[in-house]
Amino acid sequence: MLSRMLNPRQIEAFRWVMLRGSVTAAAAELGISQPAASRLIRDLETESGLVLFERRGNQLTPTPEASLLLDEVERYATGIRAISRFAEELRSRRRGSLRVAALPAIAMGYLPRFVAGFLRDRPLSNVSLHGMPSHLVIEAVSAGQSDIGIAAAPIERPGLHIEPLEAKAVLAVPETHRLARRRSVRAADLQGERLIALAEPTIFGSRTDRLLAGLNCEIVATTPLSGIACAMVSCGAGIAIVDPFSVADFATQGVWPVRIEPAIDVHIAIVCASSRRLSSMAQTFLEAFRSQVARDRETPVRSRASTGRAGAPVSRQPRSRVRR
Repeated sequence: MLSRMLNPRQIEAFRWVMLRGSVTAAAAELGISQPAASRLIRDLETESGLVLFERRGNQLTPTPEASLLLDEVERYATGIRAISRFAEELRSRRRGSLRVAALPAIAMGYLPRFVAGFLRDRPLSNVSLHGMPSHLVIEAVSAGQSDIGIAAAPIERPGLHIEPLEAKAVLAVPETHRLARRRSVRAADLQGERLIALAEPTIFGSRTDRLLAGLNCEIVATTPLSGIACAMVSCGAGIAIVDPFSVADFATQGVWPVRIEPAIDVHIAIVCASSRRLSSMAQTFLEAFRSQVARDRETPVRSRASTGRAGAPVSRQPRSRVRR
């Protein structure tokens, strides 16, 4: 048993002597003098109790023990290089883990598409995406099971950092609907329409109820999920007031989003634990996600509906209106 751990500098000197074939060349690699390199080799032999070189004048001939030791040293060096590369990738935000939980309106389409693009140039070792009700998103972030949460606001929970996402609700209509070519609609435009309603509580609060108050509209179905409402709209069952994230999933399925005036805020927020520092990768993810949401918010609703999420035009155009 060795009396103490071997000095890494001694091991490095030994490795370069073996690889370069001389103490002089090893000293050059290490940036030290030849006598200093020779002293490191002698100290290594003393500490290890091994004869690593046979000395004939200024020539060093490796012993069998030196060759065996080099094999182990090379494995050690390979591990150190791998660790160094990994640390550099962490520093440059090209590697790491990411755990995100989101309410279904975000998790069912918008978030997976964004994450797929985010991962193209980032070999993350562990990516976890979960869709769940907002109260479970809060629990996941609070318990440390998710780094980032996206949930319905307002959120009341100590120990959380809350960052509202600015977004506006849209009217989802079939592409053949009389309102499909409108850039915006007001409450009076919905008179007599068949509506797919979102069950309370919703991410719109009571604003939708106030918008529809006094209108003669037929509620044909009620659902807690915007995605279900959009699916029914795509089948021509009616129209629905939904979040802009969900309606984007149906851009190629005959569903057109129309701006609502006055605007209805979508109460969604990014949630993180205030007591835990986000990793560099998670911070990069949040920066990119905020930017994507901002770009989508600034892009006219009509142009978003007529392009896929990757920017490729959707070949289908609204057909001529058919009589209902």
